[in-house]
Amino acid sequence: MTGKKIDLHKIKPLPLVKRKSLSAVEEMLVPVAAEPVAISGQLRAQVDHCAERIRDARAKGAAVMLIYGAHLIKNGAALILDNLIANGWLTHLATNGAGTIHDWEYAWLGRSTECVRSNVATGTFGTWEETGRYIHLALLAGGIEGLGYGEALGRFIAGDGIDLPEADELVSLIVADPAHELAAARAELLHAMRNGSVPEGRCELKHRWKQASVLASADSHGVPLTVHPGIGYDIISNHPMFNGAALGRGAQVDFQKFAATLDQLDDGVVLSVGSAIMGPQVFEKALSCVNHIRLQEGREIVSDHSMHVVDLQDGGGWDWAQGEPPITSPSYYLRFCKTYARMGGSMHYLQCDNLAFVQHLVQALSNLTPA
Repeated sequence: MTGKKIDLHKIKPLPLVKRKSLSAVEEMLVPVAAEPVAISGQLRAQVDHCAERIRDARAKGAAVMLIYGAHLIKNGAALILDNLIANGWLTHLATNGAGTIHDWEYAWLGRSTECVRSNVATGTFGTWEETGRYIHLALLAGGIEGLGYGEALGRFIAGDGIDLPEADELVSLIVADPAHELAAARAELLHAMRNGSVPEGRCELKHRWKQASVLASADSHGVPLTVHPGIGYDIISNHPMFNGAALGRGAQVDFQKFAATLDQLDDGVVLSVGSAIMGPQVFEKALSCVNHIRLQEGREIVSDHSMHVVDLQDGGGWDWAQGEPPITSPSYYLRFCKTYARMGGSMHYLQCDNLAFVQHLVQALSNLTPA
């Protein structure tokens, strides 16, 4: 093999409780009834239009997807997203790996977020025992059931733990059917048990702040929440249990579930809130897969969907309804806008704080008359 590999087993994770966390549930969690910051009349009109599209989509049984970045969780929007889920406005949520890490840490410890600059310098950034261990445990356990990342971790939080098989049971299953589609997942879990990383039987872990978990909310309401991580992107890589196979297996299932929802997107709505990279990149590949299969089946491609992209970056005043801006315009380099604008349907850019957007959206939806 050319080149060397770092030995992650040399990492000695620290207890998460010893980390200086920068935010706590009691401080950051925003009540649904909290008054949002004021926004301009033009922006309010955009939010109202978005709410109307959501109402019309749900009346037609079309999908409404929320694709969000980790800062929406860090900004305290969990209760607001729970409200949108519970009231049937959202049919699918999707986030990146960081979105789940903050979600889990808030649910279990009640605190999250660390100083990257200081902790990289001391070699402690991300090297937290419980975060790496329990997220991997959830993924390994979910893998032997064919679950995606989001469902596996959401079930773990909502259920305050997981029931694991005995190692001998895994051995029997692998020997009986080594070509089974779950054989590799069973082998990964067995290996983790044999090296002492994962217990057999019941693993109980109380999540005392699960009201702060969107993963748990989605699981409780039976709404899919898919996770689209990168290998080496997240702090769970900084742990001796780091398992790219388990991570990739869960992410593959979630990509397929994400694409299946896009197959229900005709007349539907996409909300991309603070996801400048993951959201548009996953969306374009998944939509191409769906259109490919539809055309093979003699069906029309996905159409009449409305995409509402929310971010703080200056949109440059460009009207995306007129097509892409010229390469000389700064707006051309808003990659997330450019990607969604190429995805058929209609794309609208809302320059807005992500928390303020979901707060105003809940208000606008509550004021609507049925379609």
